Amino acid sequence: MGPLAIGIHGGCGTLARDLLTEAEWAETNRHLGDSLRAAWKILTAGGSALDAVEAAVVVMENSPHFNAGYGAALTETSEHEHDASIMDGATLAAGAVCATRRIRNPIRAARAVMEKSDCVLLTSSAADDFAARAGLEIVENSYFTLERRVKALASLKARKARGTIALASEAEKHGTVGAVALDGRGNLAAATSTGGFNNKPVGRVGDSPIIGAGTYARNGVCAVSGTGQGEIFIRRVAAYDVAARMLYAGRSLEEATGDVIDILGKHMIGAGMVAVDAAGRVVVPFNTLGMARGWIADDGVVHVATHDDVHRLSAA
Repeated sequence: MGPLAIGIHGGCGTLARDLLTEAEWAETNRHLGDSLRAAWKILTAGGSALDAVEAAVVVMENSPHFNAGYGAALTETSEHEHDASIMDGATLAAGAVCATRRIRNPIRAARAVMEKSDCVLLTSSAADDFAARAGLEIVENSYFTLERRVKALASLKARKARGTIALASEAEKHGTVGAVALDGRGNLAAATSTGGFNNKPVGRVGDSPIIGAGTYARNGVCAVSGTGQGEIFIRRVAAYDVAARMLYAGRSLEEATGDVIDILGKHMIGAGMVAVDAAGRVVVPFNTLGMARGWIADDGVVHVATHDDVHRLSAA
């Protein structure tokens, strides 16, 4: 069996340290660790990278600390619309859903689209209905709502009314979760899930469900999941750009992701990525105050972080 690796991000829209209690930050780190361990258990048992990234994202979708699934951002009409995608680097197969309202774990629906349909992307109520037929858990839209998201929406609406929306922090605006993995057979996979940004227009779709923009995986090269303002990631085809720089220009994973984050930053946006290459090297570049993130490389040590300090948790 070859090297194993799992990397995750919980979005580059991380709050300033003083805006959460130490207990809340500790729980965020625990949930990052839980996400990594769920994936690592699969990888060390000989499971696939695809299963690992799905498992990692499900944990974060079920956590209140990330903008995906439970606790996701609210639209301008105070509802939730979710986007997600998953990609298999071995076959380039991919599946995605966008603007869903009732699927508890959108990443599971993206996997179902990939494996149980002839499509890559299903949208809105059609995606909800497809997920229900596929036997996935369906919930009321209100299930996803947390009080802090209601307050964030009110804050952004007030900023918009005052004409100060440009001063909003990354944490007020958006967030995403994602995972990348390398399994023992050398297969790569990537998965991304998001609630979009607070106060987004109904029907808006970002980069997370767009293959090549927010998610990309190709065996022998890399797997990538992005976080940041989706419109720019789409225009820059950001996730695929990392792979292209490695494949055609001979750039290393660190160089390629650094190049793309620099380019995205020139659009004056916060941006981040988690990526892994075919040798199991994981990188987590970002240009914001912080980015929830974590990784386990072949040594089995769990690393998690939200800001500058990286914490080593108990072995997976």
